[in-house]
Amino acid sequence: MIESHAPAPPGAPPFRCGPARLSVRPATGRFLVLAGVFVCAACGLVYELELVALASYLIGDSVTQASVVLSVMVFAMGLGSLAAKRLRGHAAAAFGAVEAGLALVGGCSAMALYAVFAWTGDWGGLWVNGPRCLLVAFSLAIGLLIGAEVPLLMELIQRIRRQDAGGAVADLFAADYVGALVGGLAFPFLLLPFLGQLTGALLTGAVNAVAGGALILGLFGRDLTRRARWLLLLANVSVLAVLASAAVLVDDFERLARQAVYGGDVRVAVQTDVQEVVLTGGTGGRPLDLYLDGRLRVGGRDAGRYEEALVHPAMAGPHARVLVLGGGDGLAAREVLRYPDVRRVDVVEPDAGLVRLARRDPGLSALNGHAYLDQRVHVTTQDTFRWLRGAPTEAYDVVIADLPDPGSTASTKLYSEEFYGLTRRVLAEDGRLVVHGGPVAARPRVFWTVETTMRAAGLGTTPYRALGEDTGSTAGPDRSASASRTPRDWGFVLAARGPAAVPLRLDPSGPRLRTLTPQSLAADGRAVAGTRISGVPPSTLVHPRY
Repeated sequence: MIESHAPAPPGAPPFRCGPARLSVRPATGRFLVLAGVFVCAACGLVYELELVALASYLIGDSVTQASVVLSVMVFAMGLGSLAAKRLRGHAAAAFGAVEAGLALVGGCSAMALYAVFAWTGDWGGLWVNGPRCLLVAFSLAIGLLIGAEVPLLMELIQRIRRQDAGGAVADLFAADYVGALVGGLAFPFLLLPFLGQLTGALLTGAVNAVAGGALILGLFGRDLTRRARWLLLLANVSVLAVLASAAVLVDDFERLARQAVYGGDVRVAVQTDVQEVVLTGGTGGRPLDLYLDGRLRVGGRDAGRYEEALVHPAMAGPHARVLVLGGGDGLAAREVLRYPDVRRVDVVEPDAGLVRLARRDPGLSALNGHAYLDQRVHVTTQDTFRWLRGAPTEAYDVVIADLPDPGSTASTKLYSEEFYGLTRRVLAEDGRLVVHGGPVAARPRVFWTVETTMRAAGLGTTPYRALGEDTGSTAGPDRSASASRTPRDWGFVLAARGPAAVPLRLDPSGPRLRTLTPQSLAADGRAVAGTRISGVPPSTLVHPRY
């Protein structure tokens, strides 16, 4: 038995140096420390992945967000390790405080970031704005705390039983890396799909606090002063209380934050396997808005403008067989079905949840004209790139690429030279392809990179645009932007096999259009030609340019 001792005099360090005074065997103590390392490492990696995922969802450009978060965090881990050298004389108390702080900061980071996004607006623009600075601040704080763990744990494990430094490091890092593996797998396969980002982060913080507090108070408690024990216990109880309160209020918080982002008329909000889908309006005469991952995809005030400009110039020619890549909302298919001589429409959409909503939701299905009830429409829910690799050659007269903005890693490959090469293969000899290339005015280099990439794939191109209403938010596949920077136009590229440009016209025998006329189409084609940026290189899978 460990003999009891009198309370330390005032001013004494909270940790008594020398061998740890344990009530268990040293081998058991080492195992418990390594188990704590395992749990804390898993929690630390969840915090990293949560920051990357949330930043990519809210900001876009996932490669940039992952690079910034991880590089800042690794840099901060080095600083944290250096800072922890001064705390080795108080290793137990310091490690307990570090884990309590990490649980609080990491557990609350997702809610804090989403709150700033919801109530301050867009994340676009310079890196000096508030939300992006907060992202970097969280990455820095979490990295500092994670970096401080290893030196303190090394000191603790050596006080249980001395061993050579190489062996101690090997044991410590083995537990750390295995824990990171478990945390890395738990985030996408358990926490994110079943709990969501906010609740998942809060639960991770609670596990982190319990593991760190139990390890120090249960194993090294006799080596702490009474005051240090009470302070550490109070800190952990306070952290758990904050996390538990946040978990209780998380549903109300999400509802209020969603209303701040989308307005008070949110009718449907679901997280599919691919993205968050939000519907507002669509009943009682109110215009329907569809948001995908926070981006206005379909706007009732702009209804028909984007789809008419996307679909009808490509339909000026043979159009019996039509392929729609993306377009799970059914609006592109609706425009295609306005031509009675269309025999078959194949829609390839990776998000089965969006297709299901487009079929069943009264507002959205009415807006798409119940396109999915038409027997000519055939839907495949599969990755677009993978589907094209096995698609039949020269099978379609028209291919309509109604795809997400190329700003995220997942969609960049859908704007690559390889993708357009696969698309060219499925076009009939006189077939036509149309691609949305982003706003010409706001991001001209992205638009002309799309056009250059299509030409590099052996397609003859004709660029044009369509203007959206100046309503403060323009629907379409472009990333969300603040009202002052909202794209007021959509850029398109019409293409065909071979180097020749495609005539930009409408089918004179086609349906009557509400917003698009031959005169406006010709004028917009001339306007886009004047913005051309020469010398931009094409985008490929191994060298993306967006």
